[in-house]
Amino acid sequence: MPVRTWELSLLLLLELGLGSQEALPPPCESQIYCHGELLHQVQMAKLYQDDKQFVDMPLCSAPDQVMQRFNELVSTHNHSIPQQQLQLFLKEHFQAVGQELESWTPEDWKDSPRFLQKILDPKLRAWAGQLHQLWKKLGKKVKPEVLLHPEQFSLIYSQHPFIVPGGRFLEFYYWDSYWVMEGLLLSEMSETVKGMLQNFLDLVQTYGHVPNGARVYYLQRSQPPLLTLMMNRYVTHTNDTAFLRDNIGTLALELDFWAKNRNISVSLRGKSYILNRYHVPYGGPRPESYSKDAELADILPEGDRETLWAELKAGAESGWDFSSRWLIGGPNPDLLSSIRTSKLVPVDLNAFLCQAEDLMSNFYTSLGNDSQAMKYRNLREQRLAAMRAILWDEEKGAWFDYDLENGKKNQEFYPSNLAPLWADCFSDLGVVDKALKYLEDSQILTYQHGIPTSLRKTAQQWDFPNAWAPLQDLVIRGLAKSPSSRTQEVAFQLAQNWIRTNFDVYSQKSAMYEKYDISNGGQPGGGGEYEVQEGFGWTNGVVLMLLDRYGDRLSSGTQTAFLEPHYLAATLLLSLPLSLLPQ
Repeated sequence: MPVRTWELSLLLLLELGLGSQEALPPPCESQIYCHGELLHQVQMAKLYQDDKQFVDMPLCSAPDQVMQRFNELVSTHNHSIPQQQLQLFLKEHFQAVGQELESWTPEDWKDSPRFLQKILDPKLRAWAGQLHQLWKKLGKKVKPEVLLHPEQFSLIYSQHPFIVPGGRFLEFYYWDSYWVMEGLLLSEMSETVKGMLQNFLDLVQTYGHVPNGARVYYLQRSQPPLLTLMMNRYVTHTNDTAFLRDNIGTLALELDFWAKNRNISVSLRGKSYILNRYHVPYGGPRPESYSKDAELADILPEGDRETLWAELKAGAESGWDFSSRWLIGGPNPDLLSSIRTSKLVPVDLNAFLCQAEDLMSNFYTSLGNDSQAMKYRNLREQRLAAMRAILWDEEKGAWFDYDLENGKKNQEFYPSNLAPLWADCFSDLGVVDKALKYLEDSQILTYQHGIPTSLRKTAQQWDFPNAWAPLQDLVIRGLAKSPSSRTQEVAFQLAQNWIRTNFDVYSQKSAMYEKYDISNGGQPGGGGEYEVQEGFGWTNGVVLMLLDRYGDRLSSGTQTAFLEPHYLAATLLLSLPLSLLPQ
């Protein structure tokens, strides 16, 4: 039986001191983009400021020819290729980043979508119009040569054009795209959304799941599973039930991936529950962050390195790459080398799956398939019971990630602790008001520029002082489900804070960002593995959603934010926490 290329690569990693006795398979088979000596030599030479740049560069010729030339170089220089020779090799055999994509203006883009008229503040309305214009800048289309010669590209071919996040992210990403689609539907661009949905469905048909993003080096990890929700938003907007009927089997296939490959049994008080976790049992450094992962592993015993790399990939699969959330409970919760993502049962992942099961039940009911509807209804009920038993804390009024190794909840604050509200994954409406008390007790409402991602400052990007658009949405729309007008008012005030931060930064810099630093008046965010990126897909989507929901009340100014609550008596305003009153 012939030795597979990845097995040869693992032997190489062992020789280089980068492997372990329990070597795991690589992220993909490509000896250029996923594993092997070429990737190792180029990334460890640090020829580019960002490791992602190299693995996004298309080849000029077939991989076999490129590898043959590289092997000649390796042989000539005894595995130590001088930097100048390596640079000449790359110039000869690789194209510049982005060559496989072309800019695309969506055909269904139009001036003045209806939702703009709902925004009463003229400055916010003008700003929303500018964000609507940004869809044209973020549109991309894959060139046909990627379909003809897929082996020469790390980009995975997509039949339909799409909207990208922006900045270094030239390809589309899984969970980002949900908030992008929400914005596109407000912009009345349902055909663009349908094309993006079809791209995701095609990926599930090909690979059995939606990869993290449209690159081969992302193939073995996914991201928070929101495909069923995307379909729901599209069908609700268009009533295109034929599209749902044609593709519901593919939606089921994706949920099967999570059920089979990311499930975990948790025992408590003599009873076992099935929940889900992020888990990526694939080895080697992440190709797009190769040198960082390799150097991080240097401080560990050789036998622990593959475990570290698998946990980093699981952290990337969570969408929260990286956060103290995945470091808590490790030997040093401030160091990334302590990452243990797969040892935690995340609240938000299980809330997203609970929501998907509910939507699938509704979909099958609408299509007249009662047995499948019952199957998903039962799955949701089982998950609700499991989340109540394992993740819910009655005393604190929130859900918490469960630490499998230590057998206890992680009681730190993260906005994801309230994800079940957003996902309608609860049975008692009273929990929404308990969640408000939880936010007050955690001092979260004292932050005037957005909800922090955590209260721990670790220099990771999914920690304090950064705030991220999707997490604002989780909390705001979760609280807005309360029948209590006071809780609904807090949701509005949180929306006002976030809109003000985004608007003020846009006014100064004429740009939208992937994250914001809320510690000093609201600025572009920082920390993590790369510079803060402009664009920005999901940030634009969340802003448009909030402007659509609260456009008759939101203000661009600093004086009027808290003065005229349209729906509350003055006495109720006085009962708001001090942090929400005008200063």
